[in-house]
Order: sequence, then C-alpha cells, then structure tokens
Amino acid sequence: MKSWFYIRALACAALFLAASVSRSEVPVTVFAAASLKTALDEISLDWPAPVTISYAGSGIVARQVAQSAPADVVILANTRWMEWLHSNGAVDPASTRVLLGNSLVVIGSPEKQAFAADSPGAIIRALGDGRLAIGQTETVPAGIYGRAWLENIGAWSDLAPRLAETENVRAALAFVARRETPLGLVYASDAKAEPRVKTLYQVPPDLHPDIVYPAAYQNATGADFLSFLSTPKAMRIFEENGFLPMESEP
Repeated sequence: MKSWFYIRALACAALFLAASVSRSEVPVTVFAAASLKTALDEISLDWPAPVTISYAGSGIVARQVAQSAPADVVILANTRWMEWLHSNGAVDPASTRVLLGNSLVVIGSPEKQAFAADSPGAIIRALGDGRLAIGQTETVPAGIYGRAWLENIGAWSDLAPRLAETENVRAALAFVARRETPLGLVYASDAKAEPRVKTLYQVPPDLHPDIVYPAAYQNATGADFLSFLSTPKAMRIFEENGFLPMESEP
C-alpha cells in the first residue's frame, strides 16, 4: 500500500511539473500600449517560448481586444480603457492589476535648453512657429494626461490649435526625433529610449491624473506571462527604461 501511495504521489508531481513546463513553453500573444515597446521587447527575450507583441495606442488596443483579438495578455497605459474593457465583458476584472507607473516630460532636440514649461507663454515661446507633438488628446493616454496638464496650467485654449496629435505616444516621440516638431509631450520612458531627443521639462505629477499601466490576462498562459513580468529581473528592466514599478491589486 505504501509503495502504491508513493507511486501515485510521484505520478501526480510529474504531471503537475509537466503541466507547468508545457504552459511556460506555449507561445504568448500580448497586446500592449506603444510606450512599452523598448522594455517589453527586452524582457520578452527571456521567456522560453515565442512572444508576439502587438503595439498601438491604448484606445486602439482596447478596441481590438473588445473585438476578440487573440490576446493572452493586455497591458494598457490608462485605467479608463481597461475599465471600458471590463464593462464590455472583454476582460475579467479579477485578472487585472496595476503593473507600472510613468511620468510626463516635455522633449526637444539635444541642443535645446531646458526651460520651465509652466505657463502658456513659456511653451509658445519655445515652440516658435512649430507645433507640440502629443498623443491624441481624446483617446491616447499620454494625450489625455497631457491635456489635463495643459488645462491645469491654463494653457489649453492657447495651445490646442498648436498641437500635432498622433495615434500613439511613440509617434509623437518620432516627430521630435525627426525634427518635424520642436517640442513633444511623451512619457519619461519614451524620452529615455530615443537618443535623438532631450528632456527639457518634467511635468509635475500632481497636475494630471496618476499614470498607471493596468494589465490583465485572458487565460492560464497569459497569467504565467503576467507573473513573469512581475519578477525582480523584469521589474529592474522596466525601471532601467524609465518606468515606475508599482505592482498592486486593482
């Protein structure tokens, strides 16, 4: 009887180990906010199976997931879009948690001097005849946060006609990197990823809603990958790329 018990115990342990290993070796599909690209690409290299990542603005990602895009993991840059997915039944709220934080910065070309972008006049003087590159202020999280900041400093009415709105924050970054606009409003992590731009001003965090990245899994494979993104090594890479690790329950 004892021998039979030990055999059954070993068999169960072997099955559990096999299931865990096989799950971690299953390819993963991630739909993620564009601002995560540099860090998430690097972290994914350590996953023991192929990782396919689709990057876009959070609004586009949310609509794709709502239309049954095959996402194992969803990571957005704004709680509003994740709540929209919850309300549409596309994502289980119980699978959702806050993974990261970020901050907003004004960027320009490397030869530009830092300045206090705390008034409409200061920003307009720095723009000259150009525009301020920013994510779409109604749908892209970086643009939503940026609009809140501009409204709080009384600059929205003056600067709204001077914006170059883009489909995601990386497109705004590219405008400045290619010198198509003199200034851009992006995340600190974006500025760190692009050597052709320089941070000119740190936007005070109390002048816009908290910048957080809610993440959710859609199945067991996604749950494993999301746990992997919370490991100390992954969080260190996120932090090195300018993000603020702040994992917590929703």
